Amino acid sequence: MPTAYLNRSRTAYQRAATLTASQPQLIVMLYDGALRFLKQAATAMTAHDVEGAHNKLRRAERIIVHLRSSLDFEQGGEIAANLDAIYSFSLRHLNSARINQDPAMIDQISELIGTLRGAWSEVGRKVA
Repeated sequence: MPTAYLNRSRTAYQRAATLTASQPQLIVMLYDGALRFLKQAATAMTAHDVEGAHNKLRRAERIIVHLRSSLDFEQGGEIAANLDAIYSFSLRHLNSARINQDPAMIDQISELIGTLRGAWSEVGRKVA
């Protein structure tokens, strides 16, 4: 099959999955995207591809900023405050990783985001 057809099919599938997903599933999708970009950034940084690492880090950071800006402090209370602190720490740590060109620092945030992803995945299973 032609590559263009496969790309269109994948895009249509992703769009449908996003439109029909529950709130916890959407959050898990965002975490999945952040994890993918963090892995790509660490790989690029290890290969000394400064521009590639920066671009992938920016994409992961945008997702984290989106997650942070979506927090509802009225309904979320202490959980929202804790997530806000985690997201803030993650952004600072990724900035340090960029400055120090340290892929291990990116891996630390990947582990943290992976833990949050697992928790939200469990919430999604319980809601469904």
